[in-house]
Amino acid sequence: MLKLRIITALCLVPLVLAAMFLLPFTYFALFAGGVYLLAAREWGRFIDAEKASVFMVSLALVLIGLMGFLPINHLWTDSASQATLAAGLHEPVMWLLGLGAVWWLVALGMVIRFPRSAALWREQPGVKALCALFTLVPFYWALLALRSYQYEQDAHYGAWLLLFVMSLVWAADTGAYFAGKAFGKRKLCPNVSPGKTIEGMLGGLAASTVLALVVTQSLSLSSHHSMVLLVASVVAVFASVLGDLTESMFKRDAGLKDSGSILPGHGGIMDRIDSLTAALPVFVVVVWLLG
Repeated sequence: MLKLRIITALCLVPLVLAAMFLLPFTYFALFAGGVYLLAAREWGRFIDAEKASVFMVSLALVLIGLMGFLPINHLWTDSASQATLAAGLHEPVMWLLGLGAVWWLVALGMVIRFPRSAALWREQPGVKALCALFTLVPFYWALLALRSYQYEQDAHYGAWLLLFVMSLVWAADTGAYFAGKAFGKRKLCPNVSPGKTIEGMLGGLAASTVLALVVTQSLSLSSHHSMVLLVASVVAVFASVLGDLTESMFKRDAGLKDSGSILPGHGGIMDRIDSLTAALPVFVVVVWLLG
């Protein structure tokens, strides 16, 4: 299994980096749309495995409708600048991402109270569908917002920014794994994910904070904007843990070990992006609020 996971990762990471840095923005949006649709189908399995494809089509129609209202080539106003990240993001996009951030506060309560909270949504496919909508739609637009930042001035600037946030999550996952193995004793959320520990979470937070400090200190930013970036990074990492736990909660309730099998050794798309679905929109929102 470990060998299979490594082989899959060696194939997947170059593909993702190539999409981020080599694809023109419109084609990157299509690539991200493909990830969105695959994740939507897997979410459909949490609701009703026999209607997963129907659910995917429904979320595809939602995304198409939003594209008519939020054109992907006009996410930023002319006031966007490197000194004020998110200041130039169009207001409807910010409201959409803000709605996603509010959803993660609701999800926090659901995770903490699980399995008691499941009584409110277990037999309610409509409620679970809304949870998927609030998870995946802001995630998609956060991807586009970060990737398109300063695109006209530097086609790769946004790709580096997106890679930074993704790297925070990867560093947190890696740090949590090793810290949990070495020091893990107190369970973080045993009813949802028995393997996760408080020590592991803190180890992941430490690893990602070191990365954020290195990056912010290497950039020519004011002390205020360095602090904003650092705070947003820490909050995004906490959100990434919640994203992971939330997907685990819905999987556990549906009796599933993995969200899918499209990635050999890794499970499904949702198993790989669960942390990012929370981290990306929360990062943008925090920067917007503090910046």
